Amino acid sequence: MKKLNVVAAIIQCGEETLCVQRGPAKFDYITNKYEFPGGKIEVGETKESAIIREIKEELHLDIIEPQFFNTVHHQYPDFLITMHSFICPVEHKGLTLTEHIDQKWLKIDQLHTLDWAAADIPIVEKLQTKQK
Repeated sequence: MKKLNVVAAIIQCGEETLCVQRGPAKFDYITNKYEFPGGKIEVGETKESAIIREIKEELHLDIIEPQFFNTVHHQYPDFLITMHSFICPVEHKGLTLTEHIDQKWLKIDQLHTLDWAAADIPIVEKLQTKQK
C-alpha cells in the first residue's frame, strides 16, 4: 500500500478560509472534491518549507510563518495519507489556480456545505469545533 506524507494549507484572509476544488483525478473518490491546498513533502524538506513551496507552486501565493494545526491519518482504498495541516494567514485573496478547477472563500461555519475529500473532513471538523 502506497503511503503519502503531505502538507495542507488552511489559508485564511480575515474571517474567510480558502477551499479549492480538485479536477479529474486518478482516483474517482477524490475527483471534484474540495480540499485544503498542498502536496507532498520532498526529501530533506521540513513541513513548513514544503507548505510554503507547494502554495507558491499551486496558487502563486506567498505564505509566511505557517502555524501547525493538526495531523490527519486517512486510509483511502488505494493509499494511506498522513496530512499535516497549517494555518496560513494572508493579507489578500489574490491567487492563481494552477491545479484546481474552482476556489471558494468561506466562513468557518460554511465549510460543511462543500463536498470535501475524506482526508480533509477532520480538519474542517476541528476548525468548526475551535470556532465554537
